[in-house]
Amino acid sequence: MSIHDNVQYVWTADGLRLAVYPHGDPAAPTVLCVHGYPDNASIWDAVAERLADRYHVVTYDVRGAGASTAPRERSGYRMERLADDLVRVADAVSPDQPVHLLAHDWGSLQSWHAVTDERHASRFASYTSISGPCLDHVAHWIRSGLRSGNPGRLLSQSAHSTYIGFFHLPVLPELSWLTGIGGLVVGAAERVGESGRPRVRARRGMRDFLNGLNLYRANMRDHLRAPGRRRTSVPVQVLAPTREAFMPDGAQTAAAEWVPDFRFHRLNGGHWAPRTRPDVVARRVCELIEEVEGGRAPATRATPRPRRFAGQLAVVTGAGGGIGRATAFELAEQGARIIAVDINEETAARTAELAALLGPGAASYRLDVADGTAMDRFAKWVRSEHGVPDVVVNNAGIGIGGSFIGTTPADWERAIDVNLWGVIHGCRAFAPMMVENGGGGRIVNTASAAAYLPSRAYPAYATTKAAVLMLSRCLRGELAGHGIKVTAVCPGLINTGIIAATHFAGTDDSTATAARERLARLYQLRGYTPERAARRIVTAIDRGPELLPITSEAHGGLLLSRLAPAVLRATARVAPPIE
Repeated sequence: MSIHDNVQYVWTADGLRLAVYPHGDPAAPTVLCVHGYPDNASIWDAVAERLADRYHVVTYDVRGAGASTAPRERSGYRMERLADDLVRVADAVSPDQPVHLLAHDWGSLQSWHAVTDERHASRFASYTSISGPCLDHVAHWIRSGLRSGNPGRLLSQSAHSTYIGFFHLPVLPELSWLTGIGGLVVGAAERVGESGRPRVRARRGMRDFLNGLNLYRANMRDHLRAPGRRRTSVPVQVLAPTREAFMPDGAQTAAAEWVPDFRFHRLNGGHWAPRTRPDVVARRVCELIEEVEGGRAPATRATPRPRRFAGQLAVVTGAGGGIGRATAFELAEQGARIIAVDINEETAARTAELAALLGPGAASYRLDVADGTAMDRFAKWVRSEHGVPDVVVNNAGIGIGGSFIGTTPADWERAIDVNLWGVIHGCRAFAPMMVENGGGGRIVNTASAAAYLPSRAYPAYATTKAAVLMLSRCLRGELAGHGIKVTAVCPGLINTGIIAATHFAGTDDSTATAARERLARLYQLRGYTPERAARRIVTAIDRGPELLPITSEAHGGLLLSRLAPAVLRATARVAPPIE
């Protein structure tokens, strides 16, 4: 039976009739789905089919769309009216229990208005938003950027939202729909990010296109010019498609400042993910409902602040110290749950203990990343106990210096096993499950500026790091279609303490000790801390660049390697002071 075979009607405060489509067991928790523009309730059909075995799923045509009647005046589309309609539907389909809200596009905008109204917040047990932020939150986010001298937020949002200006023009938007031109544009937008997948035909009527224009004309200017301070205690998760055509990630994570119990997850796909990726949407909704219904939602924070990785799971290897530990702390402060991994069990446990104080939780695991079997066992444990990670940082590595002639086969094997095979094992263990999960994600592999700066002083180290850089570039191309971005980090001279553990091949103990002392002084004099490097890394994870040099020498070396490689080949012949 189609979810539209059973229709009920709810009357609005101003006398409009809303077509409501319930499905599933009314005694089960209710999931109320709100569609956007230019859609109607049919966009939720595939998601509803996947949820109806467990929940009471209700969709409805918002005013002016589908089988619902339309107001005569543009003011009838104001956000207050839309939010009141939503609450009336919730009261009608679940009078005794709060509903779990699921919304997309303009459905999300009006749902934000409802959940941030203290009069209505108790009607909602949770809220999952897809591709639709709160207009007031976006306005504050843009203004905050302008106040701090960063116009990028305004420019980014404007670039994604040029169509909004067009919708405010007289007559032309209507003509675009009536002539079919607008439909062709929407059809092209629907195919963004969905190549290779069967196209799911949308069931829209001309009134959906025409009436919905009033959503923009009645609401955009007022909320962006004079935004309110809209907060909510409702647990919220935002699902951000990796190929979102109309909404940058930053505009969607802006809600974290206003929502104490906030989660952010990527979803591999385009703007119309409810239609094209229903399995992933349904799974994320189920996870949040189970968390809320089971009483496992984290306690709200007294003073909320933006946490870009709220609700995400991050695995960090080499987390016992240095850049790995600092990155784990930074991710924890940004809201991620941390799995701290290191060959030293005590330092991994200490990192997890401290990360748990900074964020929502952490666990530790002792692992030699060179052991592929152990890595596979670890990945299975992570998936079973914590879920599929959103971020994997393959950071574990060892330092090795000395000439090529002085480096033994055993030295080479250990360098390759840890620095290269450790990254390969980490990518092989987690990339397939991230692909299967369909949520996109980020893989960060720590290479080195040595990857493109040759020297006679560290051939084994530079070779393994150059291989990590190339591996990352190859894997980035392979995983791009799955919404997973792979980044190679090339830090430069970071005072991490790696020198104290560096093995200098082909030298006696006294020479090696002297070399360590000279290098340690150089790193201390450089003064670039792991914490500074971690902030750069975590900031870059959102946009997921192919290559991330950290220090100025790493940037300069990269530029030189591209513009004057002969100069680098010449400097590689020079004996450095550590020899």
